[in-house]
Amino acid sequence: MKLSKSPFLILVLFISVAVIHFTKTGNPFFLFNFTYIGTCIAIGIILFQNDVSYGRNFVILAIGSYLLIFLGLIKHENILISGFWYFLFLGVFEAAVIHFLVAKIAGPFIFGRGFCGYACWLAMIFDLLPYKRPRKERKPYGYVRYVVFLAVLMIIVALFVFEVTNKNQILFWMFIAGNIIYYVVGIILALALKDNRAFCKYVCPVAVFMKPTSYFARIRVKCDEKKCNNCNKCLIVCPMNVDMLDNSRKRKNGTECILCGQCIKSCKKDAVKF
Repeated sequence: MKLSKSPFLILVLFISVAVIHFTKTGNPFFLFNFTYIGTCIAIGIILFQNDVSYGRNFVILAIGSYLLIFLGLIKHENILISGFWYFLFLGVFEAAVIHFLVAKIAGPFIFGRGFCGYACWLAMIFDLLPYKRPRKERKPYGYVRYVVFLAVLMIIVALFVFEVTNKNQILFWMFIAGNIIYYVVGIILALALKDNRAFCKYVCPVAVFMKPTSYFARIRVKCDEKKCNNCNKCLIVCPMNVDMLDNSRKRKNGTECILCGQCIKSCKKDAVKF
């Protein structure tokens, strides 16, 4: 997909999702929600195209704060993975289920882990920390995300098995506590490992959903081998340690690209592109 067409296509995609949900539910909130997110992403891509350095930061702050503050704290929507499991087991097509289907399960077939680079309310804080370029080699701690994934699932299962009352209230407090824990762990890991995205690489349970579908992502970074002079600057600046010099879908950490564009900005030969 050519980047020049991306703003329009992304906006059309999100507006289409908005219209579909509005048609099925009659709830105008979906028109606002998906149109707002799609518009923010489209603006961010346009800023990136025009070499505006803060383009991605604008998007992730605009969308991340909206999801955390408006949907989470004000509307009491738990859009963490705990909320997804809860409403899935209830058989209710609520915000958390829709959010996961669009952004973290089906969406990655198109934009990979783009959510992590442009919408995650956790990453919007982690990206402000001092280690934008990983200072150390990647650690073999990826198994932790699966432990967290299963732990959250078991907690939600327990709520139903033991017929706990006030589930909705508990779910809201799980959203609050979960975010606090994630922020604390993420910041500690970033400082300890000198890597802003350490939480994303080792702990985030959402990656369990996103990695398989991201393998088939339509929007991905590719390298023009004829232009590349193997300076490796793109590898150095990549926050997720992706080997973008290898165009194969099996490239190292290929399913973890967050489409941040740092590799593209660092390439003086214009060899790396979306």
